Amino acid sequence: MKAFAKLRPEFGIDLIEVEQPRPGAFDVIMKVKAVSVCGTDYHIYKWDEWAQAHVKPPRIIGHELAGEIVEAGAEVQSSLKGNLVVAESHIACGTCYQCRTGNSHICENLRILGVDIDGAFAEYARIPVQNTWQIPKEVPVDIASILEPLGNAVHVVYATQPAGNYVAVFGCGPVGISTVGLANLSGALAVTAIDINDYRLKIARRMGASKTVNSTITDPVEEIHRDTGGQGAGLVLEMSGNEHATRQAFRAVRNGGTVVLFGIPSKEVPLNIADDIIFKETRVLGIVGREMFRTWYRLESLLKSRKLNLEPLITHRMRLEQLEDAMKLVGSGNCGKIVLSP
Repeated sequence: MKAFAKLRPEFGIDLIEVEQPRPGAFDVIMKVKAVSVCGTDYHIYKWDEWAQAHVKPPRIIGHELAGEIVEAGAEVQSSLKGNLVVAESHIACGTCYQCRTGNSHICENLRILGVDIDGAFAEYARIPVQNTWQIPKEVPVDIASILEPLGNAVHVVYATQPAGNYVAVFGCGPVGISTVGLANLSGALAVTAIDINDYRLKIARRMGASKTVNSTITDPVEEIHRDTGGQGAGLVLEMSGNEHATRQAFRAVRNGGTVVLFGIPSKEVPLNIADDIIFKETRVLGIVGREMFRTWYRLESLLKSRKLNLEPLITHRMRLEQLEDAMKLVGSGNCGKIVLSP
């Protein structure tokens, strides 16, 4: 089968021919119908400091997929074959303290599809059956491929208190844009979206942002304080991982407010902990992935309610063989979610 792999510890990605994976006893084989490009994939493509610390080539990358179960392991019900499913990319051990206390998304022995084990930029992918989630019949397969990153946004917003708060979102990648729509649905007083790319700010507007700020033109901290009578935002979501944006996020939050850190920095970020956290009594919350599987149940309910329009998120549909072009688009910032089909 065709697959994209990081073969060497350097910039770039390679299209290769490999054998179709075989299932272990508790695995299924999915025929990939759609796979979307994630910021994590771009970290690996660029081979930045984060990727160098977390990925050991050779590795087939990609983890946001939807597909059909075509083969089942010996301990898996054969009746599952033919089901259309998406994959939860975080594979937990099930036995550590976190797993046994309902926090398997931060498992001590966590493995990530496309990072620690071979992933989904391929024609077929091997997934533990416990990590599959059946696609609701009303959800098209291309939309299904972005449910995993949408789940990130659901986890971010449900872990906070947007209702009645002025919300600021730093970083309008697909997950950041999704939090804009979800914060609105959750009763935010207003939502300001901040980015350096006007293309993505337009998508944020379509997802319900009250205001958008291009931080290369306007100081977002000054703008947020102006809009809130000098107080600052009650809830700030840092979704970019950018060093400068992270520091701005802490300056933009009001005293006693909350900053959520979701974006992955490519290197360590220095902060003014005394002034921006301690003396302001800022609540800081790190968010990773999705709560397994509480977030997926919430996500399914959200989809069935039809209250969140996801169409603005997908801006490009391409063939799997065009992954290199897709990565360049991600790097330019002139895209929302890119969905690839083998």
